[in-house]
Amino acid sequence: MYFEVHGLTTPNAPTLVLSSGLGGAAQFWQPQLADLVEDYRVIVYDQLGTNRSPATLPSDYRIVHMADELLTLLDKLDVSQCHLIGHALGGLVGLELAKAQPERLTSLVLINAWSSPNSHTQRCFNIRKALLASGRKDIYLQMQALLLYPPDWIVANQDKLTKEEAHHLANFPDKNNLLARIQALSMFDIDPYLGDIHTPTLVIANKDDMLVPWQRSQILVEHMPNASLTTMEYGGHACSITVPTVFNRILHRHLNAFA
Repeated sequence: MYFEVHGLTTPNAPTLVLSSGLGGAAQFWQPQLADLVEDYRVIVYDQLGTNRSPATLPSDYRIVHMADELLTLLDKLDVSQCHLIGHALGGLVGLELAKAQPERLTSLVLINAWSSPNSHTQRCFNIRKALLASGRKDIYLQMQALLLYPPDWIVANQDKLTKEEAHHLANFPDKNNLLARIQALSMFDIDPYLGDIHTPTLVIANKDDMLVPWQRSQILVEHMPNASLTTMEYGGHACSITVPTVFNRILHRHLNAFA
């Protein structure tokens, strides 16, 4: 997988691994990098089958496979322990890691994540799949913006979004890979194991998230022994992009507890 390492280079530097959502892109974390590199070694990566990590994903692809791929990368980089910060799908990867190899995680940050399917998010996935089947990649990207960002943010950033969507349209991901990743999200269910995950965990939820009901984060906190919840009133599903100053402050507050 394509990866980048930023920040501190000392062998014992505290390490952050940032794992993004359905898009799988390292670039997703650009609003956080400058704020983190002075104090941490920061690893970002393009998930397998996305962006600069080309691959053909099998139809039975699951979140556990994504977790295994990340563990392989961590072994390659000699990372024995890290803070895992995961947005949506990336949070699900973090939960799978905490279940399988808890000794690898100093802490876990779950951003607008979930532990099992829910009917609202499944409807959103169904619409995405229908748009892919129709061949309307441009409308798929417009729908994606509606799920990621608050309405007023979309209006205020229309020029930026138009340019980004043109770029994404020209570099649209492989449809079968995208469908395999959506299916992996739809099948994920770790509810029976939440009580066994003792990794210190910060759960961040946005009350205006249009993709994932924020109450799904409450479920995580209610069943994970060492989890706490921070709710944000504004920012949408991609709050790390729309309100990075607020988000970065919350993240630093969590990480400072381990300094």
